Amino acid sequence: MDWKLELVPVPVSDVERAKRFYSEQMGFVVDHDMCVGDEARIVQLTPPGSGCSIVIGAGAGVTAVPPGSVQGLQLVVSDIAAARAELVARGVPAGPVQHVEDGAMAEGPGGAWNSFVYFSDPDGNGWALQECPAEE
Repeated sequence: MDWKLELVPVPVSDVERAKRFYSEQMGFVVDHDMCVGDEARIVQLTPPGSGCSIVIGAGAGVTAVPPGSVQGLQLVVSDIAAARAELVARGVPAGPVQHVEDGAMAEGPGGAWNSFVYFSDPDGNGWALQECPAEE
C-alpha cells in the first residue's frame, strides 16, 4: 500500500496576501480557491512538479495553529543557485546558499544533498530549498 503525503496546512493571517505570495512569487499553481458557506475559505496550491500541495485559508477546518508557526517546510530542487535566483527575481527575500560544515551552517554550496537556501512567507512560516544530487 502506498502512503502519499497529499496536503500540508500552512497558517496565514491574510489569505489574499498569502495566495499572491505562493502563486505569483513562488510560482505555485492555484488548484482550488473556494468558499464553504460564509464561514471558511480554502485555497490549495501546488509547487511545480510536486505531488504534495499546501492549503491556506480562513475559518474552520484549515488549521488551528497560529500564522507563522510552521517551520521546516522543504522543497527539493535540482539547481539551488538557479532556484534562489528565480525567487530573488520574484521578490522573495531568500537567504544565501549555505551548507552544513562541522555541525554549523557555512556559506556556499556543499556536496550531494548539502546545499540549502532559507526563506519565509509573509507570515513567517519557514521554508528551505535543498539541492538534490543530479541523476546519474
